[in-house]
Amino acid sequence: MMKTQRHFIKLVTILSIAISISFSIFAQLNLPQLKNNWQIENKGSIFFDAAMHSPYSDHIEMSGTRSSLWIKYSVDSAKHLHLSRTVIFPSFRLRPNDTHASLMYTFQDEDLPRFFIDGIPMRPDIINGIFYKALEEKVSGIRQNGIMEIISVLSVPYKKNNISIAVTRRLFPSAGHPAAIEIFSFKNLSSVTVTVSMEYLQRMIKTDSATSYPAPHYVFTNTMNAGSKLLQPDSSIQYSVCYQAAEEPSISQWNVDNELTARGWKINEFNESLQLETPDFVLNTAFEFAKRRIGESIFITKAGPMMCPGGLRYYAAIWANDEAEYANPFYPFTGSILGNAAAINSYGMFAKYMNPEYKPLPSSIIAEGEGIWAGAGDRGDAAMIAYGASRFALAYGNEDTAKKLWPLIQWCLTFCKRKLTTEGVVASDKDELEGRFPSGIANLSTSTLYYDALVSAAVLGKSLKLPEKQTNEYAASAKALRTAIEKYFGANIKGFTTYKYYKENTLLRSWICLPLTVGILERKKGTIDALFSPAMFTEDGFLTQEGSNTFWDRSTLYALRGLFAAGETAKALNYFHYYSQKRLLGNHVPYPVEAYPEGDQRHLAAESALYCRVVTEGMFGIRPTGFAEFACTVQLPAGWNNMSLKKIKAFNHCFDILVTRKGKKIQVDVEDANGNYKKFLVNNGITIDVNLGLQGMTE
Repeated sequence: MMKTQRHFIKLVTILSIAISISFSIFAQLNLPQLKNNWQIENKGSIFFDAAMHSPYSDHIEMSGTRSSLWIKYSVDSAKHLHLSRTVIFPSFRLRPNDTHASLMYTFQDEDLPRFFIDGIPMRPDIINGIFYKALEEKVSGIRQNGIMEIISVLSVPYKKNNISIAVTRRLFPSAGHPAAIEIFSFKNLSSVTVTVSMEYLQRMIKTDSATSYPAPHYVFTNTMNAGSKLLQPDSSIQYSVCYQAAEEPSISQWNVDNELTARGWKINEFNESLQLETPDFVLNTAFEFAKRRIGESIFITKAGPMMCPGGLRYYAAIWANDEAEYANPFYPFTGSILGNAAAINSYGMFAKYMNPEYKPLPSSIIAEGEGIWAGAGDRGDAAMIAYGASRFALAYGNEDTAKKLWPLIQWCLTFCKRKLTTEGVVASDKDELEGRFPSGIANLSTSTLYYDALVSAAVLGKSLKLPEKQTNEYAASAKALRTAIEKYFGANIKGFTTYKYYKENTLLRSWICLPLTVGILERKKGTIDALFSPAMFTEDGFLTQEGSNTFWDRSTLYALRGLFAAGETAKALNYFHYYSQKRLLGNHVPYPVEAYPEGDQRHLAAESALYCRVVTEGMFGIRPTGFAEFACTVQLPAGWNNMSLKKIKAFNHCFDILVTRKGKKIQVDVEDANGNYKKFLVNNGITIDVNLGLQGMTE
């Protein structure tokens, strides 16, 4: 059978499965039929067919270690392309040197050099007194695979011969330089030779001393491989434009092919670790994209590597929620050297602000470590940090690193203990939404995170062979706090046996899902029913608060993880598939977003970490219990005979988890890179304990 035929049959099969799954989802959750503007090409690539889905507009961000590229693009009803490029340089600072002070510039088509086909400009122009309207360029497709590829066809109506040129733009950030690259490839589809040329351009912008920190910066637009070239039929040529920043008025020249290769290596690094394989190709692909987004959004700063949310606003800074709570506990599973280094660095930066008076830690450390932001007061940041750092230390599996993190964890736990109210829950000024919605003097989020931090710290302390008295005290505190959470927050809200978010709260809130994610399941039925009630459930996720129109993906992703943890696998999978399809193939792709209506649904990177944790901690139920140990509560969906998570790099090991249905039970195989394995035959949803350090692991 020909390769193209096999590909077509595979695609039809995948689409058939996806359609059947979708109908099931819509029937169960009363969701609208989704329109896919994009289609999956393979696990790491999606494609937009302009002939089928125009007009269309969107934006996407891609990052390297010293720059980020934010692209806004649209294809109108005539298939014409509209494109702008904003390049962010996190280590080039502005005044005032605050959270949002990264140097960034937007480049429109008018800022680029002119291109000519047989002397005729591609854009409207006047040459020798003759006005030339734009050549007819129509977009045929757009590909997203870690590099944005825009494919179009250029027609030249001024010539007697029917001249047609395929134009492919490839845009990506440099892997290691403060630069972004745009490659233009021209392929002659005609039967006659044509001349293609790009003007030489070198433009320099010097920023104003009054607005630059600590001195002026230089931004360059420069061409590579400029000039005129004969383009034979069925042959191709390539030109490039570079957008870069520098501290001196001197331009750097880089090999474009090397830059493209380096970007490819970076993408492949993400693809090669932590591979999800399920019967649902949408989930597999969305997981791949989310893993890429959280993996790439790490920048080299003078304070060391820093994972940054992005979104045209949040660079060269870390937060107690985005980094310490959301992203860092995930990095060990990927084995990313840079990701783990960024996690360790972020905890070290917070540790510098520990103090004997137990004043609150800053919510954010900004400006490459030179400043802080604490504008919302104590948001429960110590609970966030203790929660994330203890989980990270266990999953990273390095005793020396854990010892370095332990003083921070211990300080944060003591801080929270000192903030306990007479009712036994933790007081904080705000929560991570920083006053956008009320949170009272003590909120469910802070106490839940502190509870989980105590549980993890007790395990971590034992792994570090700390005094039994101390670890027992943490375990006892966790038990007491769990009782206090039930007594203080447990309530009947709008007829649901669930939680009030704070003492005076009378409206349903999306963060009632948090106890489910940490194993507090006493109110799981009422909580899940409340989340899926008309008051909270929308096609865009769970509302932040009943009666509002605001949703934040972070709470929706926590809720999905909680649904799996609570054993509500069918409902969790149904909405997880719908959510993944919407974010990957819908109107705004291909990553989870921050919020609506705030921020134009920015693709902040930490939300992608939360997406991946729905898989690692939800579907596969992985919970660290030691440097080489974890509990695993697999939730294999009905109708699936198998699923696997391969090349997991956590606990200082590389291993696979393979799940296979065996009659009414499931078989869970844990196999490491050396061929050592352990088999478990259990009921679905039963917790198993895995010790990767046992010699051989073989039965």
